[in-house]
Amino acid sequence: MTTNASTRLTETHRKAIVAGTIGNAVEWVDWALYSIFVKIIADEFFPRSDGAVGLLSTLAVFAVGFVMRPVGAAVLGAYADRHGRKKGLTLTIGLMAGSSFVIALTPNYDTIGIFASIILLFARLVQGFSAGGEFGSSSAFLVESTVPGRRAFAGSWQQVSVGGGTLIASLLGTVLTSTLSDDALHSWGWRLAFVVGGLLGLIGLWLRVSVEDTQSFTAMSADGRAKANPLKAMFRKHPRAALRVVGITIAGTLTYYIWITYLPTYAHITTGIPLNQALLSQTLCLVVFIVLLPFAGILSDRIGRKPTMSAFAAGFVVLAWPLLALMNGSFVMLVVVQLVGMLLILGYSANCAVIMAEQFPPEVRATGIALPYALAVAVFGGTAPYITTWLSEAGYRDQLWIYVSVAALVSLVVYLTMPETKDKEFK
Repeated sequence: MTTNASTRLTETHRKAIVAGTIGNAVEWVDWALYSIFVKIIADEFFPRSDGAVGLLSTLAVFAVGFVMRPVGAAVLGAYADRHGRKKGLTLTIGLMAGSSFVIALTPNYDTIGIFASIILLFARLVQGFSAGGEFGSSSAFLVESTVPGRRAFAGSWQQVSVGGGTLIASLLGTVLTSTLSDDALHSWGWRLAFVVGGLLGLIGLWLRVSVEDTQSFTAMSADGRAKANPLKAMFRKHPRAALRVVGITIAGTLTYYIWITYLPTYAHITTGIPLNQALLSQTLCLVVFIVLLPFAGILSDRIGRKPTMSAFAAGFVVLAWPLLALMNGSFVMLVVVQLVGMLLILGYSANCAVIMAEQFPPEVRATGIALPYALAVAVFGGTAPYITTWLSEAGYRDQLWIYVSVAALVSLVVYLTMPETKDKEFK
C-alpha cells in the first residue's frame, strides 16, 4: 500500500511538473493550429479550382506529418535515453517552433505555385518528427519527477499541457475568426496565429533550458546503465510492453483526434455550423477537460489504471453512435457531444503517460514510450481527420461511429487483460 509520505510532493517536484507542463503546452499550440485553420490552409497552399480536393490534400499533409512521428520517436526517444530528458525536450521544442515560423512566412500557391505545397509538406514533416519525440521525453520527465503514489497525477499533466496547447490554439482561432473579415483572415490572420505559436515555442524553449534533469536519468547514468542503442534494447528485451503500448493507444488517439482536435472543423463542414461557434464549443469543453484531468489522475492513483481506462473505452463502445448522431448544426448539441466525449477521454488521457512509463526501465523508457505510441498515433490518430472527412464526402457520415466503437473495443480488451501497475516498483 502507498503511504501518505510517498504521496507528498516537494517544492522540487512541483517546479519540475510546472516547467514540464508549460513547455509542453506551448509546443502543442503549433501542432494544433494546423487542424484549426485546415480549411484556410487548403485555399492558400493548394489550387482553389476544386475545394474538396484541396481540403483532402491538406488533410493528407496532416496525415503525412504523422508518418514522421515514428521516425522522430525512434531518433529523439533514443537521444533522450542516452543524453537526458532535458536535452531531448529542448531539441523537440526548437524544431516545432521553427517549423511554425516557416508555415507562417511561406508565400501562398498563387505566388510561388507548387513550391508552397512542398514547403508546407516539409514543415509538417519536421513538426511530425518533433512531436514523435516529444511524447516519450515529456512523459518520462513528468512521471520520473514525482513520488510513487502520485505518478498518474504527475503524468496527467502531460495531457493537461497538450489540452492547454490545444486550448490556446482554439482561443487564437476563436478570436481571429470572430474579429477578422474573411479576406483579412485568409490574407494574414491565420499567419498571425502561427507567428504567435512560434513565439510561444521560444518561451517554452527558455523554460526547458532552465530545468534540471530527472533523478531517474541521473542515477541511471551514474550507475552505467545507459544503453548505447536504446532502440535495439527496447525491441530485444521489452517487445510485449511495446505491443501493449500500441494497444493502449489505439482508442485513445482516435477519439482524441476526432473529439478534441478535429471535431470543430468536421462539424462546420458536415452540419454547416459557423466555424467560430464550433471553436467556441471546443474552447468551453476543453476548459472543463483540462481542469478535470489532474483529478482523474488522482483517481487512477487511488483505484488503479485498469478501471479508469476501461471506463473510457467501454463508454465509447456504447456511446459513439448516439453522440455522433446528435450533431445537427446546433451549438448546444455540439457542446453536449464534445463535452460527453471529453469526459470519457479523461480515463485515457489521465493514464496514458503513466501507464506507458510503467512498462519500461529508465534506460529505454523514453524510446519505449515514444516509438510504439507514435506508430499507433500515425495509423489511427493522424488518419482520423482524413477518414472522417472522406466518409462524409462519400456519403458514409452515419457510419463513422462503427470505426470509433471498434477501436474502443480493441483497446478495452487490452485494458481488461493488462497487469495493474499502480503499485509497481518504479525507478
